Amino acid sequence: MGAVWNSEIGKNLIMSVLVKNVLSDISLIYHLNVAVALAVIEALQKQNIPDLSIKWPNDIMAGNKKIGGILIENSIKPDGEIHSIVGLGLNVNQKNFENLPKAFSLALVAERDFDKEMLLLEIIDRMKTNIGQLMENPDLLWQAYTGHLFKKGIPMPFENQDGKQFMGIIEGVEPDGKLRILLEDDTFATFGLKEIQMLY
Repeated sequence: MGAVWNSEIGKNLIMSVLVKNVLSDISLIYHLNVAVALAVIEALQKQNIPDLSIKWPNDIMAGNKKIGGILIENSIKPDGEIHSIVGLGLNVNQKNFENLPKAFSLALVAERDFDKEMLLLEIIDRMKTNIGQLMENPDLLWQAYTGHLFKKGIPMPFENQDGKQFMGIIEGVEPDGKLRILLEDDTFATFGLKEIQMLY
C-alpha cells in the first residue's frame, strides 16, 4: 500500500513468516493481527522494554516512539485455505533515524545492544503460542490486545481522509479490525485502515 520500511544493514530485525492452516474464515483475518502484535509485545516485555503499546492498526510503540511495524498479507487458495505472510520490521540496534522524528529502536530505549537472533526466536515462540490460543480462546487474546492499545481511553485529536480534525477516545477494535472511537457527542464511530490518522 505504498508503505516503506528503511533499515541500516545488519542493525534490525526484518522478517516474514508464513502462517497457514490457522484461519478458517476470511472474516477472522484480524485475529492474526492481534496474535502477532501481542507476540511482539510479550517478547519485548521479557527484555524489560518499558511503556510498550500497540498503535492501531499495526505499529509497535515504546512511549510515543515507533519501534516496529507489522504488515500481514492474506491470500485465499483455490481450495479455500487461507495463507498469511506476516511481515515484521523491528528497530533493534539502529541509533540514527535522520528525518524520522517518531522512529526509535530498542537500543535507544534500553541504552544497550540486543541479540537479534534471540529476539527472532522469542517472537516466533510467542507467535506459535498465541496462534495456538487463537484456535482455542481468542477472547483472552483480544482482551490482552485491547489492554495494550496506544492511547486507549485518553482524549486524542484525529484527522479523517478529508483533512477534518476532531477529538475522540479510543474504546477498542472491532472483530473486523476497525477502530472504535467515542466521539465528543457521546456517539461511537468505527474507522477502517487509512480512513483516520491519530495526531500525537
